[in-house]
Amino acid sequence: MNYKGFHQLQWEDRLVIEKMLKVGDSKAKIAEALGVCKKTIYNEIKRGWTQQMTSDYEFIWCYCPEMAERKYQENLRAKGPDLKIGNDIDFANYVEQKIVEEHYSPAALLAELKAKPPQFDTTVCEATLYNYIYRGDVFLVLNPEHLHEKGRRHYGEKYGEQRNAARAAKGPRIDKRDPIINSRTTFGHWEMDSVMGTVGSSRALVVLTERLTRAGIILPVPDHTAASVVRALNGLERRLGKDFYPMFQSITVDNGCEFQDYDGMEKACRRKGKRTTVYYCHPHAPHERGSNENMNRIIRRFFPKGTNFDEVPISEIRRAEEWMNNYPREVLGWQTAATLLRSYMSAC
Repeated sequence: MNYKGFHQLQWEDRLVIEKMLKVGDSKAKIAEALGVCKKTIYNEIKRGWTQQMTSDYEFIWCYCPEMAERKYQENLRAKGPDLKIGNDIDFANYVEQKIVEEHYSPAALLAELKAKPPQFDTTVCEATLYNYIYRGDVFLVLNPEHLHEKGRRHYGEKYGEQRNAARAAKGPRIDKRDPIINSRTTFGHWEMDSVMGTVGSSRALVVLTERLTRAGIILPVPDHTAASVVRALNGLERRLGKDFYPMFQSITVDNGCEFQDYDGMEKACRRKGKRTTVYYCHPHAPHERGSNENMNRIIRRFFPKGTNFDEVPISEIRRAEEWMNNYPREVLGWQTAATLLRSYMSAC
């Protein structure tokens, strides 16, 4: 559907709604006819819903365009000063596109605009933009549900407890990792995890996140096994060639069954010896792969829990990967992971 963008229903639209409701048209069909979303139609009907008396002196509930128009005008008078966004429809449409369709945060959107030549008449700060979104009556489609979590995730006590591992680590623990890796000041150190599909689906995603640049790689695998993880790393090594070794100096994983082939993950397939060094997190400690966990949450924006990855085209997975790497991030000074990755790879 092609929405009209930042668009308030007019009197003529209300007459159309009344007519279509009387002939039994669905709210979805009305929304399609007016070029707006269904939520707009639901809200409009609620605004004009009232009791009227028929010619048979019976009272019925129905939509009254006069009632809706009167309430709309009353709301306009009560709204106070004009919004800063004013009638800048292009800016409103741009905001909706970036947040609703491209999954940007308000902060990332404004940072990207600031880095470019001026495109719109309107400029707003982050707080103002959040206020507009939470008002619920400024944008046509955009609402607070489109905002993703802000701030750091707070882990419960279970992540601070010392628990017995469900299975012994096949390789060195994260404690053995060089302190310089922990500092995030050197390139080439990754975190790796897997994202499962719905129960009954075979395919999974192996997700790698570089700790310094936050660059991400998503590798679809046919199943959730250690053998598939090793084959995925073999394929990545062959694809990158000699660039693989400076790019993947270490990989930190959790204790999942898919990461139990320690030797297979470390062993090179293009040369003799090791291709990387693998470290294992402590049990029940996802915060030790914080960048990876954050990337997994981003992936879930594209593929919510319950997704059957058997039915997801590779092109959709690549689209999600491209989005993650080209998304400006506050932690990177509003640069993108792709930009930093190219910079560090050219120096290798």
